[in-house]
Amino acid sequence: MQANAPAPPFDNSYARLPERFFARLPPEPVRAPELVRLNTDLAALLGLDEAWLRSPEGVATLAGNHVPDWAEPIAQAYAGHQFGSFVPQLGDGRAILLAESCGRDGVRRDIQLKGSGRTPFSRMGDGRAWLGPVLREYVVSEAMHALAVPTTRSLAVLTTGERVLRESVLPGGILVRVAQSHVRVGTFQYFAARQDTEALATLVDYVIARHYPDATGARGLLDAVVAAQADLVARWMAVGFIHGVMNTDNTSIAGETIDFGPCAFLDGFDPAKVFSSIDHGGRYAYANQPRIAGWNLARFAETLLPLLGESEDEAVAAAQAGIDAFPPAFDAAYQGRMFDKIGLSRREEGDADLLSELLTLMADDAADFTLVFRALSSLGNAPGDADGTMRALFASTERLEAWLARWRARLALEERDEAARKAAMKATNPAIIPRNHLVEAVIQSAVMGEFGPFHALVDALAEPFADRHEGSPFAVPPRPEQVVMQTFCGT
Repeated sequence: MQANAPAPPFDNSYARLPERFFARLPPEPVRAPELVRLNTDLAALLGLDEAWLRSPEGVATLAGNHVPDWAEPIAQAYAGHQFGSFVPQLGDGRAILLAESCGRDGVRRDIQLKGSGRTPFSRMGDGRAWLGPVLREYVVSEAMHALAVPTTRSLAVLTTGERVLRESVLPGGILVRVAQSHVRVGTFQYFAARQDTEALATLVDYVIARHYPDATGARGLLDAVVAAQADLVARWMAVGFIHGVMNTDNTSIAGETIDFGPCAFLDGFDPAKVFSSIDHGGRYAYANQPRIAGWNLARFAETLLPLLGESEDEAVAAAQAGIDAFPPAFDAAYQGRMFDKIGLSRREEGDADLLSELLTLMADDAADFTLVFRALSSLGNAPGDADGTMRALFASTERLEAWLARWRARLALEERDEAARKAAMKATNPAIIPRNHLVEAVIQSAVMGEFGPFHALVDALAEPFADRHEGSPFAVPPRPEQVVMQTFCGT
């Protein structure tokens, strides 16, 4: 390793698993890689030298044109239910896990290249990514991190100097993604479909050691993953996020948000809102996400049946008990976050009804999800001038006034003073989110070679709770002609 090359401990543990867990191959080089953005904070956390990453050798490594001696590039095998239909072999069709870094915080993380060329799992794909989905994932994943939602992150975006064919000819890109791991529910399904109990046991031990060291055995792992997913989906719901494609191969065992394809955030509140261009039945609509998470976890539990008990009845009972823990765990996490959003720090009878009434009013008026909760954060314990901002977000002002009166009566039971309550609400209700029309606009600018809007949006979203963003262009909902009705996977 050269003196100016990265110096953190690289320990590629997944590459030491049996060979049937992955395929070993290098990334396919690209013609003319150029670094668009480097996440310097994340690079520092990983212990990677910024100057080296920006050097010709560093850029070549991020693009897949150079494989350093600390890398062990592999494409991981997995299966998955896609829109409810099981596919026994999927795998990394356009991604290469380059290495695992043990960062300055002691956490092991994968460094993966997306758009790095064909693998044995590519099927009919070209293994490449076009620039639009790469930029979308960078923007949204880093925004999710700033919103305190567990997520994979983005270390870098590069252009490739090549074109890829989708519906049209488009500029190619590579995303360097960082995750606590890329093990998915679909990874377990891959081996369960092959009745490979030995591999399942190996995978259980690996995941426990890497992610859940306090868990014991397959049942302990199931309980830990159920708890992590309950918390994750509650956090999605609390910021108005729609994943868009909650297939089991997109369900992280580590409890992180993964694969930002047809994802988006709500503007006007609509529980049935769907963005994915292929989700014709609303399977992955906003309000369906808890149910689908539970369904995915049931599929995970099924893969563990050979390891959950000495008899079939014992295993099924253990799996069912694990699955049954999800709804109450999600409800507790969701209500806790939503009560925080409306300023309730203690629990009283009727709080759930108060929250439900607000959400119904928001849905009836298609009131902006983010702006409503941010405006509520500024309201006093008594009516005042700030109420006008809140009223402007609703058509049914009489119903709103009635709700505000009930809310203020409830605030009288709080032990915090008004200033503390407002500060706590502003710390959980963002002023800005990566609104879909803004993301689409920066993609369109980038296709034309202008990356300034992309950088400006990413910089703003790094501090989503800052007061300075209130009323800024990043906080304004789309005009009717700017509304993005559908998003696409980009594969």
